[in-house]
Amino acid sequence: FNKIVTMTRVTITTTATEGPCDAKCLGNFPIPSPPLHKTTAKGYTIVIGIEGSANKIGVGVLLYDPAKDTYETLSNPRKTFISPTGHGFLPKETSWHHQNHVVALVRTAISEAQQHEPFLPNKDIAAVCYTQGPGMGAPLRSCAVAARTLSLLFQCPLVAVNHCVAHIEMGRVATSAPNPVVLYVSGGNTQVIAYNDQRYRIFGETIDIAIGNCLDRFARIIGLSNDPSPGYNIEQLALLGGHVFIPLPYTVKGMDVSFSGILTHIEQEAKTNLQKGHVTKADLCFSLQETLFAMLVEITERAMAHCGQNQVLIVGGVGCNKRLQQMMQCMVSERGGELCAMDHRYCIDNGAMIAQAGILALQHGITTNLEDSTCTQRYRTDQVQTIWRPPIVWKHS
Repeated sequence: FNKIVTMTRVTITTTATEGPCDAKCLGNFPIPSPPLHKTTAKGYTIVIGIEGSANKIGVGVLLYDPAKDTYETLSNPRKTFISPTGHGFLPKETSWHHQNHVVALVRTAISEAQQHEPFLPNKDIAAVCYTQGPGMGAPLRSCAVAARTLSLLFQCPLVAVNHCVAHIEMGRVATSAPNPVVLYVSGGNTQVIAYNDQRYRIFGETIDIAIGNCLDRFARIIGLSNDPSPGYNIEQLALLGGHVFIPLPYTVKGMDVSFSGILTHIEQEAKTNLQKGHVTKADLCFSLQETLFAMLVEITERAMAHCGQNQVLIVGGVGCNKRLQQMMQCMVSERGGELCAMDHRYCIDNGAMIAQAGILALQHGITTNLEDSTCTQRYRTDQVQTIWRPPIVWKHS
């Protein structure tokens, strides 16, 4: 489902569009009528979303059809900054990457979207949505500047979006999950989340580094490539392991987890037993995945029990790991529940998820003034009031 689009001497990998997703199953508040924003001649609401909080920059175009009450991703191209093997990505270099590619991505996103639904950008786009945070400062600022420029160019309002909430709302729409317990796992975040009283409440999280950061740093230790991503390469190498399981620290503290000690321990294993030939890289990858994912499954199950929920939604870049999905599926099945998971098209950072959270806010009257269109590296998931969702009371099991 991948195809290559070449524009302005930039090769862009874009994902195939999905079919319309039913909004009725989400259980959100009814959308005000008449709309609080501009629409196309057919009554559609079209928004652009720009994501660039880390090493990926994506631009998505999303359409809402009020007649069918559906959301549809019309286009969702993305470009990734890949650093050399053994190195991470630095804010300055990442921001340069985003600045170099954002114009071509916007052109590609709009031209692809127009193939599905003809529209005039300066007339029909209802809003430009952008990632306000959390994330890396320089990349966030680069995308915020692009969003402000498009807002002025298309004469439409801005909508600032919380990156974490965008992951959740994209997952809810894509998997038709009305009220799941959410496991959010990425390079910068590790959280177990449940919705209550118009906020996504954090039940547990990492107390040091995120799981994606732990995997990325381990990949650098053993010399794995960053292409297409360190986590993916660890996942593939782990499939070759399993002959030797290396006991690692299992650090669950109540509902929170800690990964830094595990990383230090397995780094010593790599420096000693790997060099001596006692273990293989595959064994190390297998052991690390099994330990980290078991910790995440444990705290997710406790959140399910506390909230009385039978659905789990996995979002974030690490969420497309098949082994994590398998382990979570085992736990959820034993509880008679359902796992809602996605592949890399929507787990990994993308513009459509920003557009999805942005359009929900826009439809209920939330926009961002140009002078307030800032960005921040720290923006907690539970700081956002999700006014598009009605309050829900937990039922403990």
